[in-house]
Amino acid sequence: MLKEFKAFILRGNVLDLAVGVIIGGAFTAIVKSLVDNLINPLIGIFVQDGALAQLSFKLGNATFAYGKFLNDVLNFLITAFIVFIIIKTVNKLFAANKTEENEEVAAINEEVETLKEIRDLLKQK
Repeated sequence: MLKEFKAFILRGNVLDLAVGVIIGGAFTAIVKSLVDNLINPLIGIFVQDGALAQLSFKLGNATFAYGKFLNDVLNFLITAFIVFIIIKTVNKLFAANKTEENEEVAAINEEVETLKEIRDLLKQK
């Protein structure tokens, strides 16, 4: 069982996933800092309470901190947008490589067709 576990852990997918989780956590911390330290103070200029996370209202004995919810939504939207940009860029890079590969394959196929025609002509003689 220990050997199987070692083989499982050392597979590329598990290591890639671990790296992704670690980088994702660090990236989330950066986005949270961006929102808390830069965006919230800008919003605070327009909101009297001073920061988005401080916004709330009371209904009876309950306090609804909708500012914290909006803060989390903003964090999510920024993270999602940056991930979208990264994925779009990576897809463009791979599409450029695939286009080059397709052009090479088309050139090779054209050469193969020409060689087949020459072969057929030689067979006829």
